[in-house]
Amino acid sequence: MGPPITESEAFPARYWHRLPDGRLQCDVCPRDCRLADGQRGLCFVRGRRGDELVLTTYGRSSGFCVDPIEKKPLHHFLPGTPVLSFGTAGCNLTCAFCQNWEMSKSRAVDTLADAASPAAIAAAARDAGCRSVAFTYNDPVIFLEYAVDVARACHAIGLKTVAVTAGYLHAAPRRELFAHMDAANVDLKAFTEDFYRRLCSGHLDPVLDTLRYVHHETSCWLEITCLVIPGENDGDAELSALARFVRDELSCDVPLHFSAFHPDFRLRHRPPTPPATLTRARQLALDLGLRHVYTGNVHDAEGDTTRCGGCGEALIERDWYALRRWTLTSTGACPRCGEPLAGVFEGGPGTWGRRRLPLRLGARP
Repeated sequence: MGPPITESEAFPARYWHRLPDGRLQCDVCPRDCRLADGQRGLCFVRGRRGDELVLTTYGRSSGFCVDPIEKKPLHHFLPGTPVLSFGTAGCNLTCAFCQNWEMSKSRAVDTLADAASPAAIAAAARDAGCRSVAFTYNDPVIFLEYAVDVARACHAIGLKTVAVTAGYLHAAPRRELFAHMDAANVDLKAFTEDFYRRLCSGHLDPVLDTLRYVHHETSCWLEITCLVIPGENDGDAELSALARFVRDELSCDVPLHFSAFHPDFRLRHRPPTPPATLTRARQLALDLGLRHVYTGNVHDAEGDTTRCGGCGEALIERDWYALRRWTLTSTGACPRCGEPLAGVFEGGPGTWGRRRLPLRLGARP
């Protein structure tokens, strides 16, 4: 059940309804948690207090940091620019392989070390020279009300917003969340229902629905990440099926990132992903017609290079998160063949590089 929800931490939540038996059902994600008074959902941060559902992490964060936008990862959205990253605590999936479990699986109030209003976050991002704010570290789906208010504050002063998410949510909150996002990286954890059920306590179809929705029905720029885990989701058949889904149901121009797994949380018995596995996954996707496929969490110059989808010209070369070469025209096109590069590019490249700058916005609440 967790600790009692106090009045000071109870922010009215959206997306819930009362059941005939008196319980309240949370309607944010497909978990459909049904709660008696005082109970919290699996995410831990949405719970019932009296006759309403509340969000307990509004205005509180697990930390703030200025990162390169490529770290989200986003390779076709304002390359080279700094982004203010922050998250809260908790998660609505139970991934055994979570690479950020200290925050996403946290059940400790002490994890929420910083307090900041939406306006304060937007101002801090602007003052740090950021072009955008990213909701990351844990999933913005579970702190939707806070994320939306921060996004509104960012847009009011000309900053863009980024959701780093597993995409596990229902249709109505999906519409609200992505109406306020300028870019998203959706974590497509695998391409089998068995993987989602066994390792995440979730389902694949809602994530595929989110991908279709974001790409086809919003103006939010979309990129996809798949963490490749040896012996779990690294087979040629599954990787090819994933790539065909992106090609056939989204677009061959949607960037796809294959990232390396390292043993962590409850999947420490699996070995790290060999770089050759990522290279193989990337080549499979390229051979199936995807134009922009990247490798992540490894040092791979070719796997980090953005090439023209028409003629193959190297347009953006990276060394880890630093840009080393930029040949895009001022209109975001290939200088050799003139084909526009899919993405969001505003003039020339940013110059933030690999720096990581922790920030402290507020005191412990």
